[in-house]
Amino acid sequence: MDIEFFGANCIRLTTKKSSLVIDDSLAHVGGKSITKDTDVVLQTQPILAVTESKELKIVNAGEYEVQGVSVHGIQARAHTDQPGARTATMYKFIADGVHILVTGHVYPELDDAQLEAIGRVDVMIVPVGGNGYTLDPLGALKLIRKVEPSVVVPTQYAIKGLTYEVPALDLDEAIKSLAMQPKETVEKLKTKGFETDQQTSLVIVESFK
Repeated sequence: MDIEFFGANCIRLTTKKSSLVIDDSLAHVGGKSITKDTDVVLQTQPILAVTESKELKIVNAGEYEVQGVSVHGIQARAHTDQPGARTATMYKFIADGVHILVTGHVYPELDDAQLEAIGRVDVMIVPVGGNGYTLDPLGALKLIRKVEPSVVVPTQYAIKGLTYEVPALDLDEAIKSLAMQPKETVEKLKTKGFETDQQTSLVIVESFK
């Protein structure tokens, strides 16, 4: 599976048979939508205004088999939710033996049942922009330590040309607070032949425009 990042929390996951787009709100923050009619669209929060396609749209927790990809939506408290509310959905994807978690804008306290549902994670995609709307680096670190992924890919940081309702941290500032040196910077993260490391690595996936 290939992982591409386009800004905000917009991710495209592709295999030979599938194309899944998560949180394509780019048209609402000054960018251009990347969703195609043949994409499966997933939304981590109902308040996000995302571009839709002619294919399946997933917005709720549950288990799905989509274009050869196993998808498990896990209900969670959104970062802006009141205690007890759970309006967000984290998505766990399994394809070609690789396990990918897209957290979305969740509150960084997960219970044992959620961690059990998440299980093994090879690549964890997590916001780091902070400032009240989403996870800041310290909140992201809480999730990283609980989930223990092999690779972390940050999203929702300041990107030229995109204007968020709440300004986000610059990537350099977020990386300093994460206290993790990037292992590499790539245009596209390819998981074919993925090898897990004992220590969690930070990989920067450059945003496409």
